[in-house]
Amino acid sequence: MFTESQSLVTYHTFSMSAYFFPIVGAIISDSFIGTFNTILYVSILYAGGCILLVLSATDPIGLPKAGFSLLGLMIIGIGTGVIKPCITAIGGDQFRLPQQAKELERFFSLFYFSINAGSLLSMFITPILRNDVHCFGNDSCFPLAFAVPGILMIIAVVFFAAGRPTYRIKKPEGNIIVQVTKCIVCAIKNKLKSNEKKQHWLYYAEEEYGQKLVNDTKVTLHVLVLFLPLPIFWALYDQQGSGWTLMAVRMDGNIGFYTILPDHMQLVNPLFILAFIPLFTYYVYPLLGKCNLLNTALQRMAGGGFLAAVAFAVSAFVMIAIEKNDPVLPSAGNIQLRVYNPSSCFMSVTTDKTEIKPFTLDPTSLYVDQDIEWSGSKSATFTFKSNTKECPDGVQIISLEEKNAYGIFIQSNGTIRFYEDDVAKSKTGYPLVRTLPYTDIDVKYTLKKKSININSGNISAREFSPGRWSVEVGDKQFDKTLELELGGIYAVMLNDKQMDMDYTIVTKPNAIHIAWLLPQYFIMTAAEIMFVIPGIEFSYAESPTSMKSLVQACLLLTTAFGNLIIVVISSMEFFNKKSNDFFLYCGLMVADILIFSWLAMRYTYIKKEESPQSSENVPITN
Repeated sequence: MFTESQSLVTYHTFSMSAYFFPIVGAIISDSFIGTFNTILYVSILYAGGCILLVLSATDPIGLPKAGFSLLGLMIIGIGTGVIKPCITAIGGDQFRLPQQAKELERFFSLFYFSINAGSLLSMFITPILRNDVHCFGNDSCFPLAFAVPGILMIIAVVFFAAGRPTYRIKKPEGNIIVQVTKCIVCAIKNKLKSNEKKQHWLYYAEEEYGQKLVNDTKVTLHVLVLFLPLPIFWALYDQQGSGWTLMAVRMDGNIGFYTILPDHMQLVNPLFILAFIPLFTYYVYPLLGKCNLLNTALQRMAGGGFLAAVAFAVSAFVMIAIEKNDPVLPSAGNIQLRVYNPSSCFMSVTTDKTEIKPFTLDPTSLYVDQDIEWSGSKSATFTFKSNTKECPDGVQIISLEEKNAYGIFIQSNGTIRFYEDDVAKSKTGYPLVRTLPYTDIDVKYTLKKKSININSGNISAREFSPGRWSVEVGDKQFDKTLELELGGIYAVMLNDKQMDMDYTIVTKPNAIHIAWLLPQYFIMTAAEIMFVIPGIEFSYAESPTSMKSLVQACLLLTTAFGNLIIVVISSMEFFNKKSNDFFLYCGLMVADILIFSWLAMRYTYIKKEESPQSSENVPITN
């Protein structure tokens, strides 16, 4: 029940929290209890958040839904954030560098493969559990949809704990962030006081904090400088779950035998990833290597950033095509009027306002005027007159206000009913149906084994699934059926006395096919493979042993800032059209990747000293 802008802000605020707390996880693991214990204890908290989410969605329990849902999500956000850097670090800790550099590279590919395999299963199974299962008298079953991943999380914690004897676990080495901060502050103070020139400004803290911490801090800062441009990439990438899904809501998913629903498009990214990881590992990178292209992690990341900009350029052009088919909405200084005649008689309609011209309605027909000049709020008297005595006349005074759309129809007892009309497409993308009966009757719509009952007198719009619905009144079924498509809004006129049914399309269904999203998903997935996996590998391999969790946390923190960028841009609403937003992100990404490429060209890779016991990193040059 949020607006599009509110939905974007809510979604990315949660994502931002999930990627802010890795820095907390790094502090806890590196400074206090180690990576294994951090993952174990916080995963239990994570599972508790899942349980709370289930309880909040279970009607018989009666918890306040919004408040407890947000609390559960907050706990999940904290839990997933804290364990993120620890999982990456404990995985990398199982390898000895540089002897097992190739194995480490493959591990991170498999690690990312497994994440997306889980994502694929989640996106496929959860909507089925939510929509196709009914519980507690509802048409959906959110408790089950939340319970399944919660149960799997508990199982995962048990499996992880059971593997404890097989892991190489490094002990925490003290409060690294505090030590690094003090080292930096000390170096700055000593540099300002001293007249002595040293090769690097951090060396001014060497006397107080020792050569190892100074060198480790120097290497870490050297890596972190490259993280500064990364948030822009995440500002583009994370819109697959928001901006691009909202695009899918406005597109046609009909492929003949099946209708692809908007949230199904999120399956495309993990599907492509599962295919692309081995493709890039065994074919694309070796082929590019023969051409001496994209050999290093930073080169691959730059290439991925460029592809992300291309993906958003493509999405902007697709969005332009979608926007051309948007419905005309009522605006300031006008109203829209739709008048229905569900009777079997001709009806003449007049009003006492000159802005609304008189007109005549055929049996089971509709009159539409989408641009009636109207200022403020005024009352109009509508008079319906029939051409025969079979159908009653009717008179009704109706208050109409500018910037609104209205629907009006007459019933068999002469009552004239009216309502504020829904013209904008539904937020979910599903068809909306409003039932306008000539007499107040119970109506039943049926699609295969699914049925929707509309109680007598209920004329509010109802969300339906796409497909061909049959219509029944009592034990009688109308000859005509109701063909519904994604994005369409329909008004159904029913005359049970004559067993006559017809429907009109208030808002046309989506016209651009959802398959046009595939190119941008394809390009963005290639960008992800080239940007994310090399980024994880680079940040782990180049960071000092004592600070690997910290560096991984800072890498994840760039995702939080990327989501913050989305929240800021969405909140400010620079443009009325979403296509312009996409062009803005494309331009930002191009500028950003140029800055990143410049920084990458200036970066000096570090060498690793071969050691059977450790993988300390040492700078090549000062």
